[in-house]
Amino acid sequence: MILPEKIFITGTDTGIGKTFVSAVITAGRNGYYWKPIQSGLEDMTDTEWVRSVTGLPDTHFLKEAYRLNSPLSPHISAELDGISIDPDLINLPNNKELLVIEGAGGVMVPLNADFVMLDLMRKFCLPVLVVARSGLGTINHTLLTLDTLKRSGLEIIGVVMNGPVNPENRESIERLGQVRVVAEIEPVPVINKSVLIEIYERFFNG
Repeated sequence: MILPEKIFITGTDTGIGKTFVSAVITAGRNGYYWKPIQSGLEDMTDTEWVRSVTGLPDTHFLKEAYRLNSPLSPHISAELDGISIDPDLINLPNNKELLVIEGAGGVMVPLNADFVMLDLMRKFCLPVLVVARSGLGTINHTLLTLDTLKRSGLEIIGVVMNGPVNPENRESIERLGQVRVVAEIEPVPVINKSVLIEIYERFFNG
């Protein structure tokens, strides 16, 4: 499939491979990567990880709008840092083509007392790629995410399923969610630029 120039990558949960899929697409397109809100700075940030595995120049990575110290939900992490996330201050960089934007957590993750990640996605109004795990529990989580996105009026590119191939879960998501599973990415032993480009060429370049 051919992806739009600018896309927003969200997920059904945290830790399900959004950053990995973001790296695949960024590397495959020689594109630009932006994570507007980063929660957790003690270990390697998502931006730093994508930069390390893609091998792209620093100019391909945009600065986060918010860098929060604790690896928690953005609203809690911001509160611990003594600040409040203001979605009005997070603006889409219009001067970058082939831009991959990675959200924090899922669509209903709170940003502050009044706004959730979906509000930021609606502000950007970009096509959305949903990342989900392939195993037990994914049908419910994925269908809920898709329903929320559809009711918001956002365009859904499709679903990427990470993990061991599960034909039954894929069929259920496609049939009940009325959406296409555009990629099923099995675990890889090594992650580097060549592996990322190979995955991109397989699923996203045609």
